[in-house]
Amino acid sequence: MRSDARHNRLRILEAAAEVLAAPGDTSLKTIARRASVGQGTLYRHFPTRESLVLEVYGEEVDELVTAVPALLSTLCPPLALRAWLQRLLSVGTSTPGFADAMSGTAGTLTEQCRQAYRPLLDALSALVDANEETGTIVPGTTADDVLLLLGPLWRVGTDDEECARSRRLFDVLMRGLCPSGAAAREASVRQEARQVG
Repeated sequence: MRSDARHNRLRILEAAAEVLAAPGDTSLKTIARRASVGQGTLYRHFPTRESLVLEVYGEEVDELVTAVPALLSTLCPPLALRAWLQRLLSVGTSTPGFADAMSGTAGTLTEQCRQAYRPLLDALSALVDANEETGTIVPGTTADDVLLLLGPLWRVGTDDEECARSRRLFDVLMRGLCPSGAAAREASVRQEARQVG
């Protein structure tokens, strides 16, 4: 990549991080204007909004992707899936731009969007597959299915009452996804209670 192209890419990422962190208009047009580049330049570097947003939150995405092996080595598959999805929701809660991008997974993804989401989809697929192998998830479930089901939780508010509602809905989602994993979750909660007591 030429030095001017590298410079433009860096400016776009910096501008996107600033725009996404603030309330208000987070359109690509606003990001291009903040970066002082044309929209054509922005699209040459980032052909979709999702590819830009996930690049901005690359560190968070990397942490989610690299967490999978450790979770599967220390927790049973349904608890590993639960813990990973909780991390994913937590990232979305603390970084609204990321949550907006993840909400896009609730629709039909174009191939360009799918490539942007590929690392997260692959990580989630590994967790779903581990549950499939142990018979702890509804047969035939895919990573796309899980993200589609998770979609409404991105839109729940962040005040105390809405957070409680989000936790309740997440529990309902996990009981539906991993019905035989509910016993493992209850045993884990009991064990945590004993350790605290």
